Amino acid sequence: MTDTSPAAPWTPSLRELERRALRRRRRLFSQVIATGLVLLVLLVLVVAVRSSPGWPNVRELFFSWEHARDAFPEIASGFWLNVQLFVVCEVVILVLGLLVALARVARSPWLAPVRVLAVVYTDLLRGIPTLLLVLMLGFGMPALGLQGVPISGTFWAGVALVLSYSAYVAEVFRAGIDSVHPSQVASAQALGLSRPQALRHVVVPQAVRRVVPPLLNDFVSLQKDTALVSAVAVFDAVFAARDSAAYNFNYTPYVVVAAFFVVLTVPLARLTDWLQRRWLARERAGQL
Repeated sequence: MTDTSPAAPWTPSLRELERRALRRRRRLFSQVIATGLVLLVLLVLVVAVRSSPGWPNVRELFFSWEHARDAFPEIASGFWLNVQLFVVCEVVILVLGLLVALARVARSPWLAPVRVLAVVYTDLLRGIPTLLLVLMLGFGMPALGLQGVPISGTFWAGVALVLSYSAYVAEVFRAGIDSVHPSQVASAQALGLSRPQALRHVVVPQAVRRVVPPLLNDFVSLQKDTALVSAVAVFDAVFAARDSAAYNFNYTPYVVVAAFFVVLTVPLARLTDWLQRRWLARERAGQL
């Protein structure tokens, strides 16, 4: 007769409990030492800066509360445009980057021209600095005077960001697709799926999951590079800060706008780090 009673839950031994307590004490000790050293270094840096001969001038030029308060409303209004550009461009970049990546990994001879265009697209747009692309499209396209073509500098600056970053994102997607083992495609085709179906249902979902951390790193950079639209006279946060700084001969607005970008990008950077640690832990556990 087979015993079907549930197994008793495992209880750690006293030795195991001692090991766990020792590891917790060591982690706590390491964290205390690390925190203390960081605070000590920060304190030394603050003291060194504040005791320098030119600190009063720097404080007045970059950390004036009056100028920060006066510039804050316009910078906040302009920063909302940066956030809108970031959100809209991010969605378009994801779609366009994935399409370019799929074109690069296509194997059909009928798609050879598309594959060549995808290679030229990524090589060319990754080679042009984003600022130059913003300047060329932001000033060049409205100057053509084409009927039905938008003349908004904001629109063409957004197009420049999409073109530049989609080339980088396409390579990230392609690396993720290439990282999927060929046996996955072979198994899918053995089950009756065509290569496009295998890419859609088997390869791309795995590739997207693997490249989420590097994609988030690219979007951290994209959020910062939305400031480049100020180069084509778009009234964003940086343009507002530059206008205020030039009018008052004080650079505090630049510090204010820098704080806006830091507040937005730091949480995204921490999310990226968390996802990377989670992905590595799952990979080590053999769940990927």
